[in-house]
Amino acid sequence: MDYFNYKDNELYAEDVKVSSLVKEYGTPLYVYSKATLQRHMRSFEEACSSHKHLICYAVKANSSLSILSLMAKMGAGFDIVSKGELLRVLEAGGDPKKVVFSGVGKTDDEIAFALKTGINCLNVESEAEAYNIENIARDLGIKAKIAIRVNPNVDAKTHPSISTGLKNNKFGISYDKAFDVYKKLSQSPYIQISGIDCHIGSQMTSGQPIVDAVARLLELYHKLKDNGINIDHIDIGGGLGVTYGDETPPSPSEFMSAVIALLKDIDVAIYIEPGRAMVANAGILLTQVLYTKQNGDKNFCIVDAGMNDLIRPALYNSWMNIIEANKKTGPKLCYDVVGPVCESDDFLGKDRHLCVERGDILAVRGAGAYGSAMSSTYNSRALCAEVMVSGDKSCVIRKRQDLKEIFANEVIVDL
Repeated sequence: MDYFNYKDNELYAEDVKVSSLVKEYGTPLYVYSKATLQRHMRSFEEACSSHKHLICYAVKANSSLSILSLMAKMGAGFDIVSKGELLRVLEAGGDPKKVVFSGVGKTDDEIAFALKTGINCLNVESEAEAYNIENIARDLGIKAKIAIRVNPNVDAKTHPSISTGLKNNKFGISYDKAFDVYKKLSQSPYIQISGIDCHIGSQMTSGQPIVDAVARLLELYHKLKDNGINIDHIDIGGGLGVTYGDETPPSPSEFMSAVIALLKDIDVAIYIEPGRAMVANAGILLTQVLYTKQNGDKNFCIVDAGMNDLIRPALYNSWMNIIEANKKTGPKLCYDVVGPVCESDDFLGKDRHLCVERGDILAVRGAGAYGSAMSSTYNSRALCAEVMVSGDKSCVIRKRQDLKEIFANEVIVDL
């Protein structure tokens, strides 16, 4: 459920007409619904309420300071993958003791900064990384809390580019090697074994893969315990899918119920790292129709948002729903909705039936996750503005970038 709905054929963001947002802030424009974000956070809290837990919002999905601040105020922890994301969390008022640090390529500087900041846990992705963390912790005189990201070789049944739990993926330590690594690290005076971690993929539309993964983690948990290695949490990662079109993913409570049933007699906290499920349908991208044209048998609707603003369709061939901000009577034509970037793959959607003309506004739904976060200035196009709506109020949470800001850090040299 979200709070982007039609009233008398006009699209609203909560109680604000999106057409009025366009008049005030221009296009392309990301718009987020505070009520939707709050509802999603509450849904995850309710889903996990029967077991000790920590919800760590995956910052990579959308790293807006305003969104991070809202999550922090609602009690969320954070899953980060860089020093920059940790700095964002701290700037937004997040509690470092609720932060877990994932990612296969943490630098020495990032590890040291995280340890000195006092984060909750480092999710270790390789044996080499584990020993590097040990060395850095020794140099700092700090005991590093770690969880090993175990690769359970479970198929998340999702797009190959966002599957992360198979043995041929770059993430984590293989299940067969994990116990030996835990055993070695448990002997170190500079390492505190804190948890078991996994993340098998994104946009899962079934809860069964995560249940299969947790069952394997549970076997490892018992083996560790039998050998005197105790943990305080099991991190099941994120990955719960959302509805972009006709997908029917489970609700957070449906997704978590089987996991909690597996772990109900185990005295460990459950960590979960939702990103897409938290923010995707809490955001839309508004774009204005510049031109329509026909090439042969193909109709094109050319808009002012491009792949630099929203790369998911071009990068993953992801289907995202595109709707008119103002429903009109009249014949619909089948269009490819394309942007102004000089690439043949610059499109937001193909074969969409729309009734549009120059000046109309379209909304790309489900754009709150991996939209703004993956945007760029390719073609020297400015990063677009972002707005948060709450009830009948709206406020800019990122100003539209000035074109000269794109090259403000560059210098002209004459060697």
